[in-house]
Parts: sequence; C-alpha cells; structure tokens
Amino acid sequence: MLEKINGPQDIKALSKEELTELAAEIREFLIEKTSVRGGHLASNLGVVELTMAMFLTFDLPKDKIIWDVGHQSYTHKILSGRKDAFDDLRQLGGISGFPKTKESPCDAFNTGHSSTSISAGLGMAVARDLKGEDYSVVSVIGDGALTGGMAYEALNNAARLEKNFIIVLNDNEMSISENVGGISRYLSGIRTGEGYNDLKESVTEILERIPGVGSKLVDKIRRTKQGIKQLLIPGMFFEDMGITYLGPVDGHDLRQLRKVLREAKKLDHAVLVHVITQKGKGYGPAEKNPARFHGVEPFDIETGQPKVKKRYPAYTDVFSKELCRLAETDERIVAVTAAMPDGTGLNRFKKMYPDRFFDVGIAEQHAVTSAAGMAAAGLKPVVAVYSSFLQRGYDQILHDVCIQNLPVVFAIDRAGLVGSDGETHQGIFDLSYLTSIPNMSVLAPKNLWELQRDLQFAAGFDGPIAVRYPRGMAYRGLKEFDSPVEYGKGEILFDEGYESAADGCGEKPAEPENGIKPRIALLAVGSMVSTAEHIRNKLKMEGYKVTLANGRFIKPIDLGLVDRLAASHDCLVTLEENVLQGGFGLQVTAHIQKNYPSVRVLNVALPDAYVEHGNVSKLREMLGIDSDSIMERMKRELNLTEQEE
Repeated sequence: MLEKINGPQDIKALSKEELTELAAEIREFLIEKTSVRGGHLASNLGVVELTMAMFLTFDLPKDKIIWDVGHQSYTHKILSGRKDAFDDLRQLGGISGFPKTKESPCDAFNTGHSSTSISAGLGMAVARDLKGEDYSVVSVIGDGALTGGMAYEALNNAARLEKNFIIVLNDNEMSISENVGGISRYLSGIRTGEGYNDLKESVTEILERIPGVGSKLVDKIRRTKQGIKQLLIPGMFFEDMGITYLGPVDGHDLRQLRKVLREAKKLDHAVLVHVITQKGKGYGPAEKNPARFHGVEPFDIETGQPKVKKRYPAYTDVFSKELCRLAETDERIVAVTAAMPDGTGLNRFKKMYPDRFFDVGIAEQHAVTSAAGMAAAGLKPVVAVYSSFLQRGYDQILHDVCIQNLPVVFAIDRAGLVGSDGETHQGIFDLSYLTSIPNMSVLAPKNLWELQRDLQFAAGFDGPIAVRYPRGMAYRGLKEFDSPVEYGKGEILFDEGYESAADGCGEKPAEPENGIKPRIALLAVGSMVSTAEHIRNKLKMEGYKVTLANGRFIKPIDLGLVDRLAASHDCLVTLEENVLQGGFGLQVTAHIQKNYPSVRVLNVALPDAYVEHGNVSKLREMLGIDSDSIMERMKRELNLTEQEE
C-alpha cells in the first residue's frame, strides 16, 4: 500500500481493507527506518491511525494540521509524499524529524517545543476568519503537553471563537516520561468513565427508531447534553471553558476516528476531540518501555537493543551519580525536572530520594519559580533541564531567582550542538542569555572530573549558578589537571608564554621579528577545551609555542587570567560552543582591545544563526568549529608564519 502513497490525497483512494494494511505497513516502515537512523519511534507508532483519519477527513494542504512538539509527525510526512526521503531522516541535508514549512506545504507550522499547537492553531483560525477564507484548522496536542501553562492560555482564548477550530487531544498517558499531576489524573478519570459515551450511543439508537419524532428528540438532547455530561463526567473541564468535548474515542479505530472528526468539522466553534492511543503500538519493546523508545539511537529490531554500546559514561550519567552523592550528605538538596527524569538523569535521584524529587510536568516556567520558592524557604534546589528548554523559563530565572539572588542550581544538559533534532533543540544560546542576567554565575566543565567538582562547588554556592555540559560521552582527557574550583577563576593547563611575563607581571615584549613564530594562547570553555587541546598538539608539531587555558567560568570571566595571557602572547583565540553574539569570546575581546590593543584576537564560536539537524561531527565541520577548520582559520586570519624560529 505504501507504494500507492505519493501525495496527501492518495490515501482517500484506498478501501477499508487496504487502509488496515497501510497502517501495518507504516508501522513496519517506521521501525525499519528508525532502527537505522534513530529518531522518535514510540510517539509515532501511537498516532498512525489518528494521522490516517485526519488525512482521510481533511483536505491537505488546504486544511491545516499543527502538531504539538512535532516528534509524532512521521506518519504525516509519509502520507504527504515524503516516504522516499526517510533514508536521510534527521541527517545533514535530509528531512527533519519535526514539521518544517520549507519541506512541504502540508507542514502548516514549524514546531519543536511543547504546548504551542493550540496557540498557533488559534492564531491561524483567527487569520482565516478575518480574511474570509474557508479551511479547517486542527491542532494536535498530547496529554503531556497539557501540563504546560501555555496550552491553558490558548484554551481560554479558543473558547471565544465563533467558527470552527478543532483540537485533537492525543492521550497516551505519556509525555516523554510518565505524566504527572492533576490534569493527568483528570484525563485518567475520563478514560475509565465509559458510562457517558455508552449511554449516549444507546439513547441515540433507541430514540432514532421512533417514527416522526425520534430525530427531533435526539437533536433536543444534543442541545441539552451539558446536563448529562455534568452528571457522568465530573467537572467537564473543557465544556465548562466553552469548548465542546467529543470522546474519548479509540485512537486505533479508524472508523470511530473518521466519524468523530466529521462531527467535529460541523461545529461553528472550538471543539476538543479526545483520542486514546497507545504509545509504541505495534512494536513489543516500545509498548513495554515507551519512555526508552521515545527517542532512539540505531537499534536491533529483533531485540530492541542499541546497536552501539556506550563505552564511557555520558555527562548526564556523571551528573546523576554526583548529585545523588551530594544529596546523601546534604538533606537540603532537592531535584526538579520538567517531565524529563530520564533525559536529565534524575531517575536515579528519584529512586534514592523520592520525597526530594519533583517532576512538575512540561512546565519549565513553573519549574524555575517553584525552585525559587524552595530556595527562599531554605532548600537547595537543583533544576535539571535541557539548554533549549530552559529558554522557556528565562523571565522566571531573571525575575524570580536572580533578582532575589536565591541559591538555585541549574544543571544544563544538552548544551551546545545536539545534532539530529535540529534548530529547536540546539543548546547554543544559553551562555548569551544567562550571562546577561545580574547575579547569575555560569560554569562549564572541561571533562567528567571537572563536572563533579563544578557540581560540588555549585551545591555549596550561595546564589544562582548554572553548570552547563554537552550531550554525549564525557571527555576523559586532561585528567591530570584537576585544580580546585575557585569562584571566578580559570586555569592554565599548558603555559608557553614569554618567560618574562609568565607570572602575569610586566609589559608584553615587543612584537617578534619577521620569521619568528608568534606565541599563541588558546582560551577555551566547556566542550571546546578538548578541541583546543587537539589544536595545540597540531600547532606544537609545526613548531609554535602554544598556551592552553581553561576558562571554566563564563561568568564571571577570570580577567586576571585574560590579562596574564594577553601580556605574554601575541595572539589569543577564544573557543566556545555558543553563538558569537553575547557569548564568552566577545566579552574577552572587549577587555583585550581596551587594555592590550597590540594582541591579535580570534573568536571561535557558532554563527548567529539557527543550526539545522545533522550529525554533530558534520555540523562542527560545516560550522567551522572542528580542530582542522579552526587551524585553517587561525593561519588565515592571524597571519601565522610558516617559517621556523
């Protein structure tokens, strides 16, 4: 059946039996492709029939489907004609794992973060009505995304619409990890409360058999159904807001789905269709462990096990173990996550200290401010969060944590390039937005041992502090350099500056004569320290004198270290895995230009742009922050001589 699908209208030509076969083929296709390239599997397996029903009911690309987050849009991509592009899924130059308007007119809106689809869809519906156009707008949102406050802000406004707007609640009892909180309990009650729907079907069937008056009675009951719902579904949260509620409906029953979506299209106001799906459906390992199969690396289909075993601990693992160790001796330490206990490594803490673990759902703003409240009341909260998701709590960091100078620790995972998830997930802005906030301090460890030391320091620090570390395996080099963490101080790892200024005192000697290789200082932070180490080794082989320093603190910058390097070197190169604007390098450059105008400075950073999806190594090469590219740029822009001393 997949061979017959080359565009959004093709599915409508299939028979009932062929549609059943198509659903099975799509699941087989998704499992096969993600086993090779990785990607989001469990969430996509759960929405196969739902997506098919929407393509059968609506007319794409005229009608608009907006996927919340978007990591469940693979079937959407297949049905809209992109199945042949899945060999390069999430690869550099290939299709994204998220909706992208540049890929297809069937992708109505770019998404990547949670709880946004209702707001976007509402805005699109308003624009449609103001322009006098006629098309359907469907916002698909998960039950996990309903733990985000933005969804309720949108629901509050959607109730005022006087024309059709459809919200599909994809309820699989999961976000990335198991859902928590009141809305989860509420939806669970609806899932198990079958009385209303059974009664509605029975009453409708009986009344419609009455000659002459049956259909009129059914219509009258529909107009007064609010009373029945209030009796049988306590609260009726959505109806009370003014949004018609339809469901719950089996999200794997294509007939039921098509029926309820057709009913939803007829209404002249906002309607919510509650769909119950199973995350990971059709693949045993994903059904048993949907959290592990949310986002997967290449895996063996038969066993479900990753094809590449981890040889060394990831930074997330190092953080997880060290936080638990610190909590053993300090009962004030509590851990906060926004629906990411697996991804941030807090599951270990949850098991060891369940009373001190808080999963607030997909609600980064609430996570930050609740942590501020904990800190104000004498606890030591550690907020573990991905860099790109922390952006959503910027105002709360500034307003609720930093103005009050509260001792909240931000453990920022996935800092820097993260690879295949693309623009919405690259953690390349945190240094810029965090260092702009007064009272905030920021560290970045060079290796796994320094992450442990940084966390120890942060746990004892009396103020807001962030420790940012990258995705993937923790760097195990430079172990011999393990100086104590001192506030606002970096460290020199290899010192080959002018001997007369090696102690940081005295004036910088005159420029070396022609033919003498300039002395170079590399000042790196975080993940770029290992890159700088490789550059130093290569330059040493070419006869250069190269000093390597670990900045360690991005805020406050160790200006004493910068002075020492500037006073004893001809060239200084800063290296960071963050955008250039507002980052570490430009601050160092400003200080040097003011105080050491003769020193040549080169900033190695990411461009002020959004970085597409792709393998991290290939992205680093493309963006010019791998060691070979940096070497070439240094020789070109710093006019490094090729002559011997």
